[in-house]
Amino acid sequence: GALYSRKFTIDGEQISLQVQDTPFVSLEEDTDSICCQEQINRSIYWADGFVFVYSITDYESFRLLRPLHQHIRRIHPNANIPLLLLANKGDLLRARQVSSKEGLQLASELGGTYCEVSARESCQGVHEAFQQLCQELSRSCSSCNGEKRRGLHLVRPKSPNMQDLKRRLKQALTSKGKSATAL
Repeated sequence: GALYSRKFTIDGEQISLQVQDTPFVSLEEDTDSICCQEQINRSIYWADGFVFVYSITDYESFRLLRPLHQHIRRIHPNANIPLLLLANKGDLLRARQVSSKEGLQLASELGGTYCEVSARESCQGVHEAFQQLCQELSRSCSSCNGEKRRGLHLVRPKSPNMQDLKRRLKQALTSKGKSATAL
């Protein structure tokens, strides 16, 4: 669950983009409900937009998207949050398990936009897809009359690697303090 940050300019406006990679989301056995870590729920809470990435060569990664969207709607029942459905591995057409038509249909059903890319062959398609999402975010934020869509009273999550490092450092310092007082 890494957190990636980038700054760039769209239409003369400086944009700060934070992308929270959300691994370990899976379907519960014999159901259409998802199972995910609490950190992912926190990321969903503070997100202003979503990018659903699936592989055209892995139908299970595609099948996960509808329940994930339903989970997000439970957290944000009335929000109109921009969504991008990104079909990856467009270069592996012979191994395709998910058609473009299925991707377009799901994007339409979820109220998002659809892009098919090959991150391996060219990052340009990925860049353009994220730029399109940022433009949608910029439009939705400008229609909020300068106010945030929701009050962000929660602190945005930090990279789990940094949190783990801080926790271990704190434990090490605490255990040294305890052993010094025990002498």
